[in-house]
Formats: sequence, structure tokens, C-alpha cells
Amino acid sequence: MERDFAAGGDIRFMQKGKAGIITLTRAQALNAVNHRMIRAITAALEEWRDDDTVELVMIRGEGRAFSAGGDLQEIYHSGRAGKPNTEFFADEYRLNAAIATYPKPYVALIDGIVMGGGVGLSCHGSHRVMTEKTVFAMPEVGIGFFPDVGGSQILSQLVDSYGQYLALTGNRIGQGDAIWCGLGTHAVASQDMEALADEMSQAGKVDAALSRYCRQVPRDIDDATIHILSEHFSLGTLKDVVASLKEAADKGDEFASTTLATMETRSPTSLHVTFREIDLGAMLSIDESMRMEFRILNRMLKGHDFYEGIRAAIIEKTKDPKWQPARLEDVAEEMVDAYFAPLEEGELEL
Repeated sequence: MERDFAAGGDIRFMQKGKAGIITLTRAQALNAVNHRMIRAITAALEEWRDDDTVELVMIRGEGRAFSAGGDLQEIYHSGRAGKPNTEFFADEYRLNAAIATYPKPYVALIDGIVMGGGVGLSCHGSHRVMTEKTVFAMPEVGIGFFPDVGGSQILSQLVDSYGQYLALTGNRIGQGDAIWCGLGTHAVASQDMEALADEMSQAGKVDAALSRYCRQVPRDIDDATIHILSEHFSLGTLKDVVASLKEAADKGDEFASTTLATMETRSPTSLHVTFREIDLGAMLSIDESMRMEFRILNRMLKGHDFYEGIRAAIIEKTKDPKWQPARLEDVAEEMVDAYFAPLEEGELEL
């Protein structure tokens, strides 16, 4: 039985057996999430929450992506027109919090690219099933933004300061590392995803079905790199992290050199804000995290780097962003403080 929930053709909703199934269908756009999709998913989850015939929810994406993030072109043009769509983000953040506290199993079948907004739709769920095709990243610092959609919660909870590393570099990882660090809960072969989905739908027994299809996968990162990474990214300030990486790079450490070079291409403002966001996230509830991120979001939408980053990466594709300020040392502490200050126009209501 298919339902619409006013999705406008970007999503397919159906109830199959004991499962409510959400399928993102914007395959050509890598299932980029727009406001209509956020509202439709919210409506579906609210209805299924109280429907005793729905025992679990599954979400998946058509094509080669689960979801590569939010619809950045739409966000860019509305912001440039002087009408930043903060309500899109407010509704998205409310949905992220609702997924994190959903009372029924919420199973994300991640068989491809998952980034940005797609992470918010999947990694707050109770079960995050990843295949060998999974590519995870939170690349926001590369476009003058920050890891939102609950990134402060998701990344701050990863082992060995790995979340801080992923946040400050925006680097991509695959299935093995995602399972190792805790982003994914189960590894399943891509060819088994349909059979897994069918069994969960029919029996409603998520863990039993997963136990039959789940497999052990090796991580890509080695012990030495984990140790080195943790030494650098567990330090108490961004200044300390950068100084530690520079010292190691000067001694010929290839990991430190490569990581530092990557961070030097990112927005200095975003790096400062992101470091503090992930640091604080470990101490906050999901609702507190979403309110913090909404404060940051409102300031980012009024700034320079977010639009400059999207211009360089997506609109004009010149890959030459001109960050303001251009250096880490030019981002003053009070500038960072301002991103976290209470909003005069009202906090996010959850």
C-alpha cells in the first residue's frame, strides 16, 4: 500500500507487511533532501508511530546514493536572494531529533553515498546497515559550513576522537571504518539488501533478520594510524591540534602532513566552530545539540563562507574559495563565541 504524504514524487512511501518503508527517489540528484521531503518523512513517522500494524520503519535510497545531503543549490539561491530558508533547517533538525528518539526500530539501509543531510536521516536511527558500496562523509567544513543535522551528537560519540577527525577534514570513509567507529551497526552485502528488507517486512523481527545477513568486515584504518590520529585530535583546542599536526609533519609523519594539508583548504571559521561544536556535543542531549546547531546555522546563513564555499564547489565549480578570514589565527575567540550565543529571534522549538 503506497502513500503520498505530499512528497511531490521525490519519495515513495509504502507499508509492506509489518514495515513502513521510505524510499528516496531523487536518484539523479543523489537523493538530495529538500523541504518537501523533510515534511513528508515527518508526517509518515508521526502516522506510523501510533499505527500498531507498523512495527518498524525502513528508509533507503534509489540509485548510487542513500542521500548525498541537502539541496545546496536551493539553499544557496534563497540565501543570496536575502531570504535564507531557516524553516527548512528547523524542520530538518526537528526530524533528526524525532528519529533519534523514535519508539520503533528505525532501520537505515545505506547502500551507497551518505553525507550531510543523508547522515541526519540515517545515523540517528536504531539500526544503520551499511554495504561495501557505502561512502560516508560530513564534508561541510569544505563549503564554509559545519556538520549539522545532529553531527554534534553523532560525531562526538565515535571512538578514539575519530569524529573530530572526520569533522575537521571532511574525509570520506567506507563500510569497514564506518562499522569500526560506530557509525554503522551492521555490515551486509549489497546483494543481500533486498532479501534482508523482505524478511524484516514479513516477520517484523529486525535483529533476528540482521543476524542472518550480517557479516564481519575488516576496517581500512590500521592500529598505528588510529593511535596517531587519537593523539592529535584528542587535544583540548584546535590550536593544539594544528600545532601537534605541524610538529609531526615537520618530522616526516605522512599522515600528519596529509591531514594538515587537507585542513588548510577548509574554511578557517568553519574549523573553529566545528571543533567547539563536536567538543560540546559529547555533553549534550539530542535536543540540546539541535538547539545549539540551530544557533550556529542562523549565523552561518548570515555570513560569507557558506555561500562562497557553495559557489566554488557547486555553482561555478571553480574550487577556489576565498575564505574570510583566510587564516585560522585570524579567527578570534569572540567571533567563535558569537555562533553559539542565544538567538534573539527565538530558539529552535522541538
